[in-house]
Amino acid sequence: MSIIHEVATMTAKGQITLPRTVRQALGVDVGSKVAFELHEDGQIVVSRADTEHEDPAIAAFLDLLAGDIQAGRHVRAIPDDLARDMLVHAECEAGPDEDIDGDVDL
Repeated sequence: MSIIHEVATMTAKGQITLPRTVRQALGVDVGSKVAFELHEDGQIVVSRADTEHEDPAIAAFLDLLAGDIQAGRHVRAIPDDLARDMLVHAECEAGPDEDIDGDVDL
């Protein structure tokens, strides 16, 4: 037996609005991620997506960038050398307790 039973209508674009009671039960709000899991018996489980691995600074930057794009503001490309450096550092797996090689400017 279900605790909450709600009905949502799908738009022509395949979008639905999660009813308020479902959003509250999941603990999601604007910008939250929701996961859908389809089981072999046809049941679908909706849950809050695990976003603990996401960096809040990067998420905030991407939200800001998305807002600029939606508002039609010009988004400039970053310099090629900066893009290359970012990609190199993104592949680096270092923890907060690891030693830092080289000089550090503060």
